[in-house]
Amino acid sequence: MTDPSVDALRTGAVPASPAGLDLDRLAGYLAEHRPGLAAGPLQARLIAGGKSNLTYLLRLGDREVVLRRPPLGHVLATAHDMGREFRVISALAPTAVPVPEALLLCTDPDVIGAPFYLMERVPGEVFRTRAQTDPLGDDRRRALAMAMMDTLAALHTVEPAAVGLDDFGRPDGYLARQIRRWAGQLDRSRSRDLPGIDELRDLLAATAPEGANAGRIVHGDYRLDNLLASADPVAVHAVLDWEMATLGDPLADLGLLLTYWDVLGGSEKAAGNPVADGLGPHAGFPTGAELIDRYAGRSDVDVGPLHWHVALGCFKLAVICEGIHYRHTLGQTLGEGFDRIGDMVAPLVAHGLTAARER
Repeated sequence: MTDPSVDALRTGAVPASPAGLDLDRLAGYLAEHRPGLAAGPLQARLIAGGKSNLTYLLRLGDREVVLRRPPLGHVLATAHDMGREFRVISALAPTAVPVPEALLLCTDPDVIGAPFYLMERVPGEVFRTRAQTDPLGDDRRRALAMAMMDTLAALHTVEPAAVGLDDFGRPDGYLARQIRRWAGQLDRSRSRDLPGIDELRDLLAATAPEGANAGRIVHGDYRLDNLLASADPVAVHAVLDWEMATLGDPLADLGLLLTYWDVLGGSEKAAGNPVADGLGPHAGFPTGAELIDRYAGRSDVDVGPLHWHVALGCFKLAVICEGIHYRHTLGQTLGEGFDRIGDMVAPLVAHGLTAARER
C-alpha cells in the first residue's frame, strides 16, 4: 500500500517530502534535539497509510527507525494520541510484551504538521493479506495465531502499577465510556445514512456489563496485522499501534479480536479488504473459539460470555471504518483499497445487533 510518491532523499537542497512528512523540518528538529539520530542523509518511505496513524520508515545514515504521526485531515478527537503510544511502549519495554524501543516524542505540531514519535525498527513481517498467509500452511498459521494469543495474555497479566501505568486510564465505568466515546466519534464521522447503527449504540448502552476484569492494560485494537512476526520460526517480535491503549476490561480486546477474526475474517466480503484480508478462519486459521481457549489457558482473566463484547467490537470497528470512509471521500487516505472499507459498515452493524441480542 505504499504510494510511489512517498520516497524522498535529503541531499542538501529542500527535498520533495513524502505526503504528511516535512523532511526538511524533521531533519532540522533532529539535528537540534537528537543529533545522534541526525547523522547522514535522511530518507523516508511510507509503510502504512490511511487506515489509522501514518507510519514511515526513516533511514538516518546507516540506521533505520520508524516514525508515527496521525492521519491527514479529519482526525477524531483522542483517537490518534502520539503521547499515549509513546508512553505505553516505553513502559512495557522491560516486560514480556514485545514492543519497539521508544526513541523520541515530539508534541509540537509545527515541526511536521502533527505530533509524532520515533521508535526503533524491529525486524519482522506484518501478516495482512492472503498472499502472505496462504503460503504458511496449516501448521504455521495455527502456531502464529496461538503466538498472537499468548502475547495478548502476557499483556493482560502485566500489573499497571508495576510499570508506571497505574494512572493510564480510568477502569471504573470503562465499558460505558467506550460506548459514549465511539458514539461521539460516529457523530463526527457521519456523512451518509447508516441503518441500525444508532439502535446498536442504544442496545449496547442499555445492556453494558459491570466489567469484572477492569483495570488491566488494554491494547484497544489487537489483531494479527498489528504485530511484527516471523513464520520461520514462528514468533511475535513486536506489538504495534498502541494509539487506543488504556486501562480497562481485557474482554474488550477479545471481543474486538473476534470481530476481526470471525465476523470479518469469516466473510467472503472481507476478501481483498485492507481491514481484514488474510485474517481468520476464512483464510485457513483456527476459529475464534480456539483462540479464546488458548488465551484462557494462559491468563487469569475470567473470559465468560463474550457476545456483548463482540457487539461492542462490531460497533467500534463500524465507527472506525466509517471514519476511514469519510477520510477517503475527502481525499485524505494514502494507499490503496480504502474505497472498499465503507462497505464493511453495514455487515458489522448487522452482526453487532445479533450479538447484542444474545443472552
